[in-house]
Amino acid sequence: MRSLLRSKIHLATVTEANVDYVGSITIDRELMDAVGFWPGEKVLISSNSTGARLETYVIEGERNSGIIGINGAAAHLINEGEKVIIMGFELTEKPVEPKVVLVDNENRITQRLHEKAEMLVPAS
Repeated sequence: MRSLLRSKIHLATVTEANVDYVGSITIDRELMDAVGFWPGEKVLISSNSTGARLETYVIEGERNSGIIGINGAAAHLINEGEKVIIMGFELTEKPVEPKVVLVDNENRITQRLHEKAEMLVPAS
């Protein structure tokens, strides 16, 4: 089994960071649907601003709100205003065509990428 990229929101802007919230990342429902994230799904978040990386789970945010909220202890690592990449992976034996969206500074989708995944076979 391999863990392959399935979903990615690229360069989203963190709209809030709340240390007192009980963990997770809140994501605008429109963005969740665009890349196929589920509430409760584990995601990897990478700050393009600082390089910090962490794993947490998704909480559904209000549709079309633009919210990307870093909650709980994660808010010590990633702050409001930072640019982040949010990634979901799938454990599979088959290639996966990842759903990737690029967003603007208000976290509105500007482009949808559908890159065909191909298996790389090592040379013998």
